[in-house]
Amino acid sequence: MTALTDTTASTGTDPGPFAERMIDGVLGWMQTMSIHLGLELGWYKALAETPRTAAELAEATGSSARYAREWLEQQAAYDILVVDDADAPRDDRRFRLPADRAEVLLDGRSLAFAGPLATMAAASAAQLPAIVEAYRTGGGVSWEQLGELARTSQADINRPWFATLPDALADVPEIHALLSRPGARLADVGTGGGWSAIALASAYPQLEVVGIDIDGPSIDMARHHAAEAGVDDRVSFVHDDAANLAHYGTFDAAIALECVHDMPYPVAVLGAMRAAVRADGAVLVLDEAVGDRFTPNADDIERLMYGYSLFVCLPDSMSHPGSVATGTVIRPSILAGYAREAGFDGIETVLDEFGFWRLYRLR
Repeated sequence: MTALTDTTASTGTDPGPFAERMIDGVLGWMQTMSIHLGLELGWYKALAETPRTAAELAEATGSSARYAREWLEQQAAYDILVVDDADAPRDDRRFRLPADRAEVLLDGRSLAFAGPLATMAAASAAQLPAIVEAYRTGGGVSWEQLGELARTSQADINRPWFATLPDALADVPEIHALLSRPGARLADVGTGGGWSAIALASAYPQLEVVGIDIDGPSIDMARHHAAEAGVDDRVSFVHDDAANLAHYGTFDAAIALECVHDMPYPVAVLGAMRAAVRADGAVLVLDEAVGDRFTPNADDIERLMYGYSLFVCLPDSMSHPGSVATGTVIRPSILAGYAREAGFDGIETVLDEFGFWRLYRLR
């Protein structure tokens, strides 16, 4: 760092702090990619079961002992794994995954679960040449191109939060009453892996849920999840554009969870939700809890959403001709504008803080 900061005298500025930030960023990227390796190879899962040497880890997971040893040492250097016998010969050292790290990396039902963030970063990294080309030409990189890693990581990171959504909605009397109606029907727009539909059907035993998504493999995944959860008698999934929602009957409520910002044509979808819901029903949108307006030096949530926008959501949206290209940072005024174009009077906030998101009702 000394060489970087020696320019202070000649330029009158100190680049040192930003240079240190660059190093921190690279270290963070290396940590993220190493976490992806550990998840994909099953190494964290094996280490959560019992401490292991590199050879034992490789044998348990069908992988290379030499690579395992390097990764184990790197993980200990990053304070992710613990080694109890650091002074032992390299091949004799046993490494373990502490319970708090295991919860964050492996427990798909914990609200602290963050392992899928590394998986999504890896999915984007695999498409960087295509993303760079899209930035040059104004094209896009579709959800299909981002592939299975992106699809599963998105479903997995949302799952624990969507499991708590019924509890949050139970505190909103008007919505709770709608979902509790005998024979009530709910449309889950952009259902993805189906976890939201499953959670709501499980919480409301008389509720029928129809999940709709334009991504075929996500629908297959959702059907599998619903069958495993034992709710496939009341939860169905259709592979279709949500703009065709009215083809699937009339609903007491429709909800779009963390997906409107991805839609190339959100006004058409919101209009379809409005048309498909009864006059006394509810149209709900859960999307990113970003600020009301752009401000420099933003908080971590806003920075995270801009990161997703750069590498996932905006390139996906831009892959469709004529897209409105919202990006992940969908401010309330943007959503309100789409709602008015779709025939609503406006939006109101129902839940201001729900994970990284905010829940709106469109009136």
